[in-house]
Amino acid sequence: MTEQNPFGGGALDLGAMLEQAQQLQSQMMAAQEELARTLVEGTAGGVTATVTGVGDLTAVAIAPGAFDGSDPESLADLGDLVVAAYRDAKAKADTAAAAALGPLAGALGGTEPPAPLGFRPAGG
Repeated sequence: MTEQNPFGGGALDLGAMLEQAQQLQSQMMAAQEELARTLVEGTAGGVTATVTGVGDLTAVAIAPGAFDGSDPESLADLGDLVVAAYRDAKAKADTAAAAALGPLAGALGGTEPPAPLGFRPAGG
């Protein structure tokens, strides 16, 4: 199906544009699914947080003997370190997402990759 291009430069092939958009959508979904399966770790002072490539927290590990569970100050520090480890992991996941989705954003004409916020794979 060819129509007159309103921007000049000849005919506008809507069928080819639709096919390209469908391919791009498929590539975007595949990249997001891969990110959802990717695990990234962040650390802070004996605490390791694990997140998926889309930023969902999946695990927190604490080094044995790193904290005294009976000391309120040590527990407060532990809470701060869990947050810091999560932020470290999330920053790494964001970098991975930008690398995976960046080329697709360029195909869309954007300068920044679309964020996979709220993406949940089927069954997940």
